[in-house]
Amino acid sequence: MTDPSCRPKTSGLMDAALQVESFRQAREARRQERVDDYVELISDLIRDTGEARQVDIAARIGVTQPTVAKMLRRLVDAGYVIQKPYRGIFLTEAGEQLADISRTRHQLVEQLLLTVGVDPDSARRDAEGIEHHVSEATLAAFARFIASQNGKPAA
Repeated sequence: MTDPSCRPKTSGLMDAALQVESFRQAREARRQERVDDYVELISDLIRDTGEARQVDIAARIGVTQPTVAKMLRRLVDAGYVIQKPYRGIFLTEAGEQLADISRTRHQLVEQLLLTVGVDPDSARRDAEGIEHHVSEATLAAFARFIASQNGKPAA
């Protein structure tokens, strides 16, 4: 039986405290989404090309270089990135950890979408948004479902 506070009331509205928490969680996920995307991209660029440059980040995210510069300042302040003049952008240990977590979340969501029959192009694009808005409990359920479909026990 489900928690009575989660069931819609006759008016169709859920409990106000639950709704507040749902909206708060969504706002936080949107705030964190850009940080995750930048850090993961920086990590990917470094792994693939040996360096991450502002111009490459701007081209791949589809924003201007001043927009990237502003976000890089935020990432430096948050302790995820180090910028060295004339040498590019580097991730701190915390930045690498965040990139790994973000990459793993993306891969898991994309794998779930593929498992339920979404075409690869749509799965890749949709996973880019969904990955930021699911809880750890939901990710664990995704992993269990994927494992059950592959005939393997969940990790």
